[in-house]
Amino acid sequence: MSAIISVSNLNKIYAGGFRALNNISLDIRRGEIFALLGPNGAGKTTLISIICGIVNPSSGTISADGHDIVRDYRAARSKIGLVPQELCTDGFESVMATVKFSRGLFGKPPNPAYIEQILRQLSLWDKKDSRIMSLSGGMKRRVMIAKALSHEPEILFLDEPTAGVDVELRRDMWDMVRGLRQRGVTIILTTHYIEEAEEMADRIGVINKGEIVLVEDKRVLMDKLGQKQLRLQLQKPLAVLPQELQAYPLSLGNEGMELIYHFDTQSEHTGIADLFRRLDEHGIDYKDLQSRQRSLEDIFVSLVSAQPPAGAQQATEVRS
Repeated sequence: MSAIISVSNLNKIYAGGFRALNNISLDIRRGEIFALLGPNGAGKTTLISIICGIVNPSSGTISADGHDIVRDYRAARSKIGLVPQELCTDGFESVMATVKFSRGLFGKPPNPAYIEQILRQLSLWDKKDSRIMSLSGGMKRRVMIAKALSHEPEILFLDEPTAGVDVELRRDMWDMVRGLRQRGVTIILTTHYIEEAEEMADRIGVINKGEIVLVEDKRVLMDKLGQKQLRLQLQKPLAVLPQELQAYPLSLGNEGMELIYHFDTQSEHTGIADLFRRLDEHGIDYKDLQSRQRSLEDIFVSLVSAQPPAGAQQATEVRS
């Protein structure tokens, strides 16, 4: 599948010497939903802002649908819709006026039917004549989405789009995202709700300390790192694990009433049968058991916590 966004050797160093991005290279495939995950301050918003032409890179190249974002800014930007984290709209304008204005900024001819379709999909049609300043926070977020879609972009960035919004908007938004993807729109999202990425994304990228830690197909990632847990509810609590069991990937939980066994889903032998035999030899009885697949959130936390500090030195020359 061809790349619609190509990032090569991208760096961002601010005037004070802080390196926000360190040698980022990334291809985003046409028509996919790509989830970019990372802790606060990891560089997610900086990366998105550079691709969207809001922040200047220090070095490196980026193309959007074949257009260089610096040399061919207008063409590149016309391909992109952005829903930023911050709500930034003219509060005195009506919903309809601000969405139409956003479309006109990109030189698109009027298309009342398309604007109406967007507003209806986002449950904004009844508010089309309302001033934005009179809307709730959730409704303002819907307006930001409508603005981003007004010029019919082929690439849509959603930067923490569901932060602080109600369940109804979250559901509506993901329904719309699925519909956009079916029409061929490429969607890049950042989110603190990792279960959303696990449900929606085709591929996962993890960024930490300004560096890309991993980019992988979601299913492959879950298969590779998606360890399972077997939780045994014990008949009697254990103060400590018997010495003979300490070589196993076991831990105690729930004040000794739970025995947790970790095993690799990709391994030919899980070791469960041998574990049960050992438990029987030591007279450890259990009354219930459950298995649990390691979630994307578990994988994300382990990847971020395992990453060593960035080894790149800060540059002394900075370009704006």
